[in-house]
Amino acid sequence: MNPHDNTFMAWGFGLVGVTYLAFALTLLRIGEWRLPVSRSGRALFGAVCCSSIWGWLTLAGVLRDDALLGFIASLFDAGRYGLWLAFLLQLRPEKSESASGWGSSLSKLSLFLVTLVVIGQVLRYHEPGDSFLQARGQPMMSMALSIFGLVLIEQVFRNVDPDSRWSVKPVSAALAGSFAFDLYMYSQAVIFGSVDADAQSIRGAVHALMAPLLFVSTSRLGIDWTSKLRVSRSAAFHSATLLICGLYLLLISAVGYYVKYFGGDWGRALQLCVVFASLIFLVLLTVSGAARAKLRIFLSKNFFRYRYDYRDEWLKFTEALCAQGTPQEMGQQVIRGLADLVESPGGGLWMKSPEASGFRQTVRLNIDFTSVSEEEDSELSMALKREKVVVNLEEYRSFPGRYGSIALPPWLQSMPQAWLIVPLIVGDKLIGFVVLLRSRTPLDANWEVHDLLKTASRQAASFLAQMVATESLLEVRKFDAFNRMSAFVVHDLKNIVTQLSLMMKNAKRLHANPEFQQDMLDTVDNSLEKMRQLMAQLREGTTPAGTAFGVDLVAVARRIEAHTTSRGRSLELRRLQPATARGHEERIERVIGHLVLNALEATDPQGQVWLELDTQGDRARIVVGDTGHGMSAEFIRDRLFKPFQSTKSTGMGIGAYESSQYIHELGGKISVVSELQRGTQVTLLIPLFHASVESDLDMLKSQ
Repeated sequence: MNPHDNTFMAWGFGLVGVTYLAFALTLLRIGEWRLPVSRSGRALFGAVCCSSIWGWLTLAGVLRDDALLGFIASLFDAGRYGLWLAFLLQLRPEKSESASGWGSSLSKLSLFLVTLVVIGQVLRYHEPGDSFLQARGQPMMSMALSIFGLVLIEQVFRNVDPDSRWSVKPVSAALAGSFAFDLYMYSQAVIFGSVDADAQSIRGAVHALMAPLLFVSTSRLGIDWTSKLRVSRSAAFHSATLLICGLYLLLISAVGYYVKYFGGDWGRALQLCVVFASLIFLVLLTVSGAARAKLRIFLSKNFFRYRYDYRDEWLKFTEALCAQGTPQEMGQQVIRGLADLVESPGGGLWMKSPEASGFRQTVRLNIDFTSVSEEEDSELSMALKREKVVVNLEEYRSFPGRYGSIALPPWLQSMPQAWLIVPLIVGDKLIGFVVLLRSRTPLDANWEVHDLLKTASRQAASFLAQMVATESLLEVRKFDAFNRMSAFVVHDLKNIVTQLSLMMKNAKRLHANPEFQQDMLDTVDNSLEKMRQLMAQLREGTTPAGTAFGVDLVAVARRIEAHTTSRGRSLELRRLQPATARGHEERIERVIGHLVLNALEATDPQGQVWLELDTQGDRARIVVGDTGHGMSAEFIRDRLFKPFQSTKSTGMGIGAYESSQYIHELGGKISVVSELQRGTQVTLLIPLFHASVESDLDMLKSQ
């Protein structure tokens, strides 16, 4: 190491001593000059003090070139590592059986690694020289300690409560930076046989720069760093991934050293070749679904009591099902969701189709298409419906007696990759089943797997049944709309037929009367026009062609009065205030005429039927009243405006419903007041039509 490097190294470790000494005094001041009480606080204070002493001792050893001071400083370096690891281990969840066991194992591993580093430093001090321990062994143990520190930092950061994560970020970044730099420096020493002088000279400065971040976390949380954290499977999985990467790095370093040592002149080239090939292998390992599946199964078997995190699996499965909109997409997600639970690459969904009997393959994922169907009354379908069990085909082929009376059809037994049959049951009805392909990695389909699949399949079956029911409901609604339109048309045709029948009845007496002949021609012409409108309505829908316009309600009332008189009845017009309503004249006249006709039919010839017309604010008010039979409050509330409900023996019950629908379509309102044997009063409120009276010139001026 040249003098310039020694000078920079001295300044760096001197800065470590100063910054961490100031940090220790700050901790004492925060605790009002008392030592911390909590374990995390004591570990933090000890790590800070040990780091300061390590900085001062290293500074003295560099300035005096004293090997003993350097050895003592290396011991404090290992000690500060142990205290930082102890501090991180205190930032874990509340005590529980699983948490305490996990924490105890980590504590033992931490103590073991620190002990190895201390032993390595002692042996290195007593046996100086270019030995394997000095060149490779001691850096390798220190590198393992750095990797373990990164694992613990990841555990802390991933498991901390989201509300407290902002406070933990600085300390996580500081310690991760320190451990990552040491990992880089020691990995260089392991691969090349000696510590990088440049990296060693700036090590002190790097560690000193981390102290302000630690101070930020302390100012946010105080000296007591203990917080409530939760252990999740995802965090454990990622920590295990980091640990595997560290072990992989150690292995590659060892292989690289072996190649370089025994490769002679080609050692450097072979070393680079091995490193590049190893990186390619690591990328393939990362993107391999089978490798990830094996890793999950290994972790579930060895680190967790149960194989699955049921909460996470349930939320992911539910979110996948809710994100789809069509039956085809829903089927794909059902297969994918069930397959992911058991690391299967895909499968097929068999459901009933409307155009064929039995269960047919409707959706498939990474499986060959088959046109073979399974009948509803087959042995397999009946057994799945009755037993409601997941069938393991591999187990069935070896021990068929375990599944009782279930008999597999030949087409299913001939599928070599078929693995599991998962029934989809809603209530006691089998709506289909899923055939899953063999998993990417050998997986023991035990009771836990079967229970999870049965539970998930019940939810999937409910979603599929709801989707199918929704599709059927849409079709029913289309037919209902058509039937409703047909009912309206039939109702109008009935009125036309009634009008023509009355005309023919009177024609036998009055056929020679010129006035009757003219009236008959007008009636026939009016009936033809109504039938043309009905034909247009059938072609274009329930709404008549054209837009709403002003309707003279006085003229409508007088036409209805004249029509009533021609039938031999009287309609009393009590008040007719001029009013123009918005709407279609034909339909408004039909609504008012229907109310008058109902009043006449419900009233004896000696009774009274009247019509009133006035305005109420921005609406026209039409009142049709009678002294007829009346209606009960229950009928008005529950049946009057419902289709196919009527008090008349010959009525269809469409008129009141159609009238109500159209009045509400215009933005109006219809109300009924009635009393049995005393009469009925129906009130219509229809928005007025306000015609523009501005001239084009006035509009241009206003612009």
